[in-house]
Amino acid sequence: MAKVVVFGTELVAELAHYYLTNDSEHEIVAFTVNKEYIKEDIFCGLPVVPFEDITTLYPPADYKFFAPLSERKMNMIRAKVYAEAKEKGYSFISYISSKATVLTDQIGENCFILEDNTIQPFVKIGNDVVLWSGNHIGHHSEIKDHVYFTSHVVLSGRCVVGEYSFFGVNATIRDGCTLGEGTLVAMGANITKTKTDSWSIWKGNPAVKSEVSSKDINL
Repeated sequence: MAKVVVFGTELVAELAHYYLTNDSEHEIVAFTVNKEYIKEDIFCGLPVVPFEDITTLYPPADYKFFAPLSERKMNMIRAKVYAEAKEKGYSFISYISSKATVLTDQIGENCFILEDNTIQPFVKIGNDVVLWSGNHIGHHSEIKDHVYFTSHVVLSGRCVVGEYSFFGVNATIRDGCTLGEGTLVAMGANITKTKTDSWSIWKGNPAVKSEVSSKDINL
């Protein structure tokens, strides 16, 4: 069991509080955000403290960190907070739902894996990865750091997912596909190619590459 500080005071932080309280051995002791974004001193019945002062109030030697933030700016905001907390000396927990089917032990830190995910054998999942509910992650696939799956995504076997990628609801990825860094697969899109370009957007069934870069959008 770890005593945990959670970054955020929005809906995802509230969900993290629910899941960690009801389905983990960890204890959340406080929430934190940057000082300019503090609206209330209490969230979910716990103190909200400035991120700038966090190491004094909750030293890294005694507390762990969790930053289950959203996909905003292609996961870059979450990745930034993750990096800043690491620089402050924190180690991270991951939350893996007891109602997920997980047949691998190769899962990194600061991951948020919700109920009804199926993760097959020999899958590798990096750091700072969010798998919302109900996804299928096929055997021998690799998901690199700072990736976000919404719900009911099918990633077939032997795929490689580049950092900062994002998958919309009901997206499907063919087996053996390599997705470049920052790939955005839109809701309901069906990737039939074996490779995608970095920072590309794919829409439709079969999916077609958009002329717009995923760097140019704000999820």
